[in-house]
Amino acid sequence: MAPTTDLTPEPFSLRGIAVSAFGPSLLFGIGEGAILPVIPLTARDLGASVAQAALMVTLIGIGSMVSNIPASLITLHRGERWAIVAAAVWCALAMALSAWTDHLGLFALGCFMIGMSQAVFSLARQSYLTEAVPPEFRARAMSTLGGAMRVGLFIGPFIAALVIHHFGLTGAYGVGIGALIVAAGVAARIPDLVPAANETQPHAVAASITAKPSFRSILRDHHRLFVTLGIGVLLVSAVRATRQAVIPLWADHIGLAPSVAALIYGVAGGVEMLVFYPAGKVMDQKGRRWVAVPSMITMGIPLLLMPFTHGAATLLLAASLIGFGNGIGSGMVMTLGADHSPRTGRAHFLGVWRLMSDIGSSCGPTLLSFLAATLSLGAGIAATGLIAFAAAAQLAYWIPRAHAARQARQRVR
Repeated sequence: MAPTTDLTPEPFSLRGIAVSAFGPSLLFGIGEGAILPVIPLTARDLGASVAQAALMVTLIGIGSMVSNIPASLITLHRGERWAIVAAAVWCALAMALSAWTDHLGLFALGCFMIGMSQAVFSLARQSYLTEAVPPEFRARAMSTLGGAMRVGLFIGPFIAALVIHHFGLTGAYGVGIGALIVAAGVAARIPDLVPAANETQPHAVAASITAKPSFRSILRDHHRLFVTLGIGVLLVSAVRATRQAVIPLWADHIGLAPSVAALIYGVAGGVEMLVFYPAGKVMDQKGRRWVAVPSMITMGIPLLLMPFTHGAATLLLAASLIGFGNGIGSGMVMTLGADHSPRTGRAHFLGVWRLMSDIGSSCGPTLLSFLAATLSLGAGIAATGLIAFAAAAQLAYWIPRAHAARQARQRVR
């Protein structure tokens, strides 16, 4: 009798893809974390004014925002694995240009290139996990992905500080380049994609063969989602980007020493890193709304109360609550994008999704700056809290409806 072959698929485990899926994100985060604090200082050494030095940091965000659509094309035509590798190499070249140029214009180009690499890397890694991870593990995967990047951004400056002590500012770029080269090597060994369990249906395979999606067709087919749930994602990104500025600005406003402000900011970042995986598990088991809405409410309350803090202890409490709220929302935007992205045209969809997120990230700090200049810093921070509540309301209303619409589309197919 011929031996029987067990065709039962092995149960999926995040541990099985941990190094290949999350390792490049951790290393990319370390590389960026190493150089972000020294970019303004390097610009000043090259003769930039304070305003010009701040612009160098802004150029990274601009480079990412304008590269989201091209990033989707690169991912579509070259594949997720090689897009990740190319992004890491491109970012390493950008850091090398920034470190060893004596011209402010070339330094600005290097900063813009770093932003470009962010867009390609982020879209490709999100697309890869969307394909590789079954839906029942998706939120945990995306939360871990976001958490790995945050861990890297947290420890990168400490590694860079040790090197800077011996080699100067150039040492920070050396740390970044080294981390990115290793990230490219790890990414090159990512296994080939196997479609997730829910995406091996015949209609999905047939659609991927016959359909030729374009940005126009993606916008046409998903315009309602972009102007409903997408607006909620835009608001979430605005709050998240602004929260990075409000803690040090308010600490300075109430007269705290820079070292105390840095400590408070660091504690808030540490709180974020403790809760990302449990939050992803709740999203997988209970639903996205169970985490998305509390995340924004938990951030909105301390933002509204922060203008009433007058010392280190109360500011630390507010900052820790903001960190907790942001931490439980780790991977939320990526998870929602992955949930609603079509298999055919996924890269195009995620490019638009990330573009909306980056627009929010740019508009949030701009609004804070405008309100601080015209009214007061406290008013700007409180307005950010109100935006967090608006985001919570938008997500609470549209997440279940968007999910129901997606299920209806699948039934039609």
